[in-house]
Amino acid sequence: MTPALTRYGTIARNAPPWLADLAGAWIFYSVLPAWPWPAPRFERIARFAPWIGLLIGGLQALVWIGLVRLGWSPVALAPLVIVVGIRLSGGLHHDGLMDTADGVAAGEERRLAAMDDSRVGASGVLALAVVLLLEIAALLQLGPAAPEALVLAGFWARVAPLWAMAQFDYIRIDGTAAFHRWHSRPAWDVLPILPGVVLLAVCGVQPLALLLGAPVAVLVADCLGRRLGGHTGDSYGASLVLSEAITLLLLAGLLGTS
Repeated sequence: MTPALTRYGTIARNAPPWLADLAGAWIFYSVLPAWPWPAPRFERIARFAPWIGLLIGGLQALVWIGLVRLGWSPVALAPLVIVVGIRLSGGLHHDGLMDTADGVAAGEERRLAAMDDSRVGASGVLALAVVLLLEIAALLQLGPAAPEALVLAGFWARVAPLWAMAQFDYIRIDGTAAFHRWHSRPAWDVLPILPGVVLLAVCGVQPLALLLGAPVAVLVADCLGRRLGGHTGDSYGASLVLSEAITLLLLAGLLGTS
């Protein structure tokens, strides 16, 4: 081991576990460059997913605001910021949406096999197309309120997997996302959500718009969990993407221009 690595390892051991988990969440939930310190830990990273969603939504909002000032129209910006969000998250959750849609369409007997199949079926493609079109429609309706809605949707959508982990069994025996469920501590994992809510409130988001995404995240994760008889890593991603789309649609009705 080189001296640099030795120093890095020493520093990492001195980092509090929550900070190492936050560094892990940064890597797992985004494609942004890893932190130089501390070394990431991948245990209770899901509790910090809403913070990463807040960041991704914030970057989407900055793209929207910046390009509006350069003369871009909402018609061009709506699909562009969606692409930015998918790129920043690595497409992880949209892949889960497609696999989950294929599993639901395959029926109970073949559900897990269909979700595990690397090939995407017609149901998966259709589900992704519908979600993307709904998000574009919502952003077009939102107009000047789109940046605010992107931040809110990005934040609350990442709460849906937290609810799924807390309320439902993990149904795939050899699933790679099982570690989320093993390390879940429902009573404590909600705590990192509170600073995000406070920050958004301080920024002047009206209370109804601020809290609108919370019941959406819970209901989507709950409905999907009941339909599947539990959750997998794919359905965690599906609940996130569906919550994001529905939250944008509801915010479009609340904040959108006529």
